[in-house]
Amino acid sequence: MLYVCELGTGQKIYLDNQGSQTVVMIASGSPGQQQQASNGFQTGTWTSPPSMYRTENGVVLKIETAQGEHFVQLQGSSMSVMGQTPSLGSAQQMSVQQVSSTPASSMKPMKPMKPMEPMNPMEPMKPMEPMKPMQMGNMQMSMNPMEMRMGNMELKMGSSSSSESESGGRKFCSNCGATVKPDDRFCGSCGHQLH
Repeated sequence: MLYVCELGTGQKIYLDNQGSQTVVMIASGSPGQQQQASNGFQTGTWTSPPSMYRTENGVVLKIETAQGEHFVQLQGSSMSVMGQTPSLGSAQQMSVQQVSSTPASSMKPMKPMKPMEPMNPMEPMKPMEPMKPMQMGNMQMSMNPMEMRMGNMELKMGSSSSSESESGGRKFCSNCGATVKPDDRFCGSCGHQLH
């Protein structure tokens, strides 16, 4: 059995009992511009027609079933099952009428969501491969230790004396960039004092 209650602000609430589920649909708007929100609640089979009450917090739907009374709070387009019996003493009871169909779309109970499957643990990230030396023309750069060579000039950062011996013991003048021997005290090209 399908029921409707008009709220007066262009909103209509449609109620249907489908098996043990109560389906509530809120339809609002003007002709040509309809908005609908629907939800299904497990209530059991109705034992009497539903009743609606206007309260200061919105509208309360009362459903009577063999399992007891159920209350649904409607505010705007949101709806939620109330955990306790509301005080309806000062509430205004609204007119609920039986109808044969809903507007445009038919009311269907929402399918229950499937429980989420547990996620597989992620594989640990693999370490990055060391960067290969970059080369552009006669310029070469490597990252560990940081070195840059361009022509006969070389710049090293974070290098130790062991890496100097690995590169053949080559040194360069800090003033002109000319190659000098490790035991030279002065640059043979510009005469700059070496440290």
